[in-house]
Amino acid sequence: MAQRKLSRKSSSRKALLVSLATALFKNERIETTEPKAKEARRFAEKLVTKAKKGTQHARRQVMGQLQDREAVEALFDEIAPRFADRQGGYTRIMKLGPRRGDAAPMVILELVE
Repeated sequence: MAQRKLSRKSSSRKALLVSLATALFKNERIETTEPKAKEARRFAEKLVTKAKKGTQHARRQVMGQLQDREAVEALFDEIAPRFADRQGGYTRIMKLGPRRGDAAPMVILELVE
């Protein structure tokens, strides 16, 4: 499945997605541009699905991706149990309108209740 390039090389793109997912798991909502939110949603939902397993192996896999102990603990201890009986669709994208400086479409990416 193709992924958006977001005008970045692969290493920068991966770092961007990791930082967006980390912020999402720590704060449970982030404000970003629409294309970034759509890619971050794909990345974050896969991590939530792994975290729902709750195994040590899953925790190590997620830690290998996120590299942030605080975000991984929040994901496994608070977020994953909340979605235990949900089959997917852990995030929501709400449109805010264009950004003032460059008219980029802005959205809020948040975890659903």
